[in-house]
Amino acid sequence: MRRVPLLNTPLNALTGGPLPGDALDGKAVLVVNVASKCGLTPQYTGLENLQKRFGDQGFTVLGAPCNQFGEQEPGSAEEIETFCSTTYGTTFPMTEKLEVNGPGRHPLYSKLAQTPDADGSAGDIQWNFEKFLVGADGTILHRFRPQTEPESDEVVAAIEAAIAG
Repeated sequence: MRRVPLLNTPLNALTGGPLPGDALDGKAVLVVNVASKCGLTPQYTGLENLQKRFGDQGFTVLGAPCNQFGEQEPGSAEEIETFCSTTYGTTFPMTEKLEVNGPGRHPLYSKLAQTPDADGSAGDIQWNFEKFLVGADGTILHRFRPQTEPESDEVVAAIEAAIAG
């Protein structure tokens, strides 16, 4: 399978250093800005269920911790990793904390924010747990707003289509 870096954007792992290429390359990736102290934090359960369901089929979730919305991700990398693994049993890769809006917006989110949702609206990330499905070839396929549950029919159908090619 041809390996394509996620939107040709370098990413660092939550634990430090570059995110290993094999964590994302050649896979459909659901990129989600996450937070540990948000009303939507229980979506981690659905994200991990997607990882378990599709992880061996050329798919991965990628969590991107973000503290820009109500300072709901204040912890250190170690605190975030411990919280996610012990509370939700997460196994998917996580980036270092990223800014998703504003002048410090990470280059990955500069590209993602240009993608319209199902209603045709693009632009700034609205809140924690906004989801972007990126195809294995690096094409941004779908944008799902924060209230869309990870295991909703629309997200699952989009993942299935992305991994089917």
